[in-house]
Amino acid sequence: MSDAAPPASPVLTRGTIARYAIGSIGTGGFATLPGLVLTYYLTDSLGVTALLAGVIVTVAKVWDVLIDPVVGAWSDRDLARHGSRRRLMLLGAVAIPVLFALTFAVPPGMPAAVGAVWVLIAFVATATAFSLFQVPYIALPAELTDGYDARTRLLTWRVVVLTIAILLFGAGGPVLRRVTGDPTSGYLVMGIVAGVVIGAGMLVATTVVSRSARSRSAMAAAGTSAAEAAELLAVSVGEEPHRPVGADASTPGGGVRDNFRAAAETLRRSRPFRALLATFVLQALATGLMLAGAQYLATWVLRSEDAVTLLFVALIAPALLAAPAWGVAARRIGKERAFACASAVFAIAALSTAGALWAPGEWLYASVAVAGIAYAGMQSLPMAMLPDVIAHDAARHGPGRAGAFGGVWTAGETTGFALGATALAVVLASTGYLERTAGVEVTQPASAVAGIVLSFSVAPAALVIASLLTLGRYGLRRGDIEGRHS
Repeated sequence: MSDAAPPASPVLTRGTIARYAIGSIGTGGFATLPGLVLTYYLTDSLGVTALLAGVIVTVAKVWDVLIDPVVGAWSDRDLARHGSRRRLMLLGAVAIPVLFALTFAVPPGMPAAVGAVWVLIAFVATATAFSLFQVPYIALPAELTDGYDARTRLLTWRVVVLTIAILLFGAGGPVLRRVTGDPTSGYLVMGIVAGVVIGAGMLVATTVVSRSARSRSAMAAAGTSAAEAAELLAVSVGEEPHRPVGADASTPGGGVRDNFRAAAETLRRSRPFRALLATFVLQALATGLMLAGAQYLATWVLRSEDAVTLLFVALIAPALLAAPAWGVAARRIGKERAFACASAVFAIAALSTAGALWAPGEWLYASVAVAGIAYAGMQSLPMAMLPDVIAHDAARHGPGRAGAFGGVWTAGETTGFALGATALAVVLASTGYLERTAGVEVTQPASAVAGIVLSFSVAPAALVIASLLTLGRYGLRRGDIEGRHS
C-alpha cells in the first residue's frame, strides 16, 4: 500500500454550498409544477381524455430518458476537453423559461387534439433543456468534495432549497393560475413566471462550476493507487476485482452508440448503483403518482381546487425542518439506514390517507405532514449517496464518468415520475374519469373518486415498501468510502 499522504479534500465554502443549492429552485420547480398541473391542464382545461393525457406525458418523458445518457456523455466530454461542465448547464438554463411558458400557452378554442400536440412538442423541448442542465448538475458533488460527511452537508442544503422550491411552485403555481380569473390566461401567467424563476435558479448554480474541476475527480483525494483502492473496495462489498473500463465505454469523444454503451456499463459494473437507482426509481414512481394525483384529490375529494395549496403547505412545511435532521441521522447511523427509516415512515403515512375513501376531511393534512417529514429524507439521502457510488466506481475503474452516472440517474428519476403520471392516467381512464374543458362543470362517478384516493395512498405505499427490498442490496457503508483515505 502506498505511504503517500492523500491530497487534502477542498473545503466547501458557504458560498459554494449556497450557489449549488440555489440550482434546486430550478430542478425542484420543473420536477414539481408539470407533475402537479400538466395532466390536470390537459384533462380539465383542454378537454383531452385521461388516457391521451397520460400518453403525452409518457412520450415526453421517454424522450427525456433517451437523451439523458447522451447529455451525460456530452458533459463528461466537456469536462475532459474544456475543464468545465458549465456550457450545457448554461444552455439549458437560458432556454427553459421560453419553452416552459410555451407548454402552457395553448390558444383558447383550439381543438383538443391540436392542443395535445402543442403541449407534447413544447414539453419535449422543455424536457430537453432541463436535461442539459440537470445531468451535469447532479454530477458536480463528486467533484466539489471527496468527504463523506461534506457531501451529506452539500446535498442536505440542496434538499432544503429543493423543499422550498416544491412549496414555492406547488403552492404558488395554482395561486398564479387564478390571478387573472380566467383559466386559459391564468395558465399562461403561471408558465411565464415559473419559467423565469426556474431559469434564474439554474443560472445561479452555473457559477459554482470551476475550470479547476478539470483536475479533480472522485479519485482526486485517494491516497492509494486506483488498483489498490479497487482491491480494497471490491473486497469490502463482495464484488469482482478491478477491471478497467474498455475504450468502447469511455464516453469522452464517443459517438451516440458509445454514449449509450457507457451508460449501460455504469449499470453493469456497479452493484451499489443498480440498487440505489432501483430504489430511487420506485420511490420516484410513488411520489410522482401522488404528485400527479394531488390536484385531483383536492378537486374531487376535498371539493376545492384551492386545497392543493394547503396540501403542499402540509407536505413541505414539516420537510423544511426535517431535512437537516435527516442529515444528523445519517451521520449517526449511516445514510442507508436513515434512508430506510425515512422510506418506512413515508409508506405508513401514505397508506393512512386511504381513510379518505370513507371519511374525507381536513385530517388528511396531518397524514400528508408526516409524509413530508419522511419525504425530506427520501430526497436528501439518496442524493448524498450517489456521489459515494461515483467515488466507489472511480476508485475501481478510474475517474471521468460522473456525467454518465448522472445521465443514467436523471433518466431513472424521470422514468419514475413519468410512470407515476402514466399510472394515474390509466387509473382515471379505467375508473371512468370524465374530462372537461375550462369552465365546464361535470360530476365524477364514485369509481373515479375511489381511484383517485387509492392512487394517492395504497399504490404509493406499496411501491415504497418494494423499494426497501432493493435498498437492501446497496452494500456501501461509511468505511467503504472513508477507507480510501486510510
